[in-house]
Amino acid sequence: MAKYLLSVHSVEGEAGDPMTEQEMQQFMGRVGVLEEEMKSAGAWVFGGALHDPDTATVARVSGDEVLTTDGPFAESKEHLGGFYIIEAEDLDAALAWASKTTAAVSKPIEVRPFRHVSEA
Repeated sequence: MAKYLLSVHSVEGEAGDPMTEQEMQQFMGRVGVLEEEMKSAGAWVFGGALHDPDTATVARVSGDEVLTTDGPFAESKEHLGGFYIIEAEDLDAALAWASKTTAAVSKPIEVRPFRHVSEA
């Protein structure tokens, strides 16, 4: 089975009204159902939610030095908010999981396959 990254994207400044406690519980319930479905189907490998982009630190090489800077790598309004790594038979199966994920989290989901790397 191939591995796919389902990345959850957030748009800076697009946040709606803060969720009520009941709305947050409903949201977490939808995510919990999705994750349990992934696990019971054998698709789940790993997943995680990320802190806001302003908590990021970027490391890059400049000559012989490694420099670190605060903030996200790209100056953009769209940022990675979380991700799932799944196993799926093919792209169609991965897209089916992406459809369920976007329905659960109400955010755009990008689907990307991992490159095949042969084991040495």
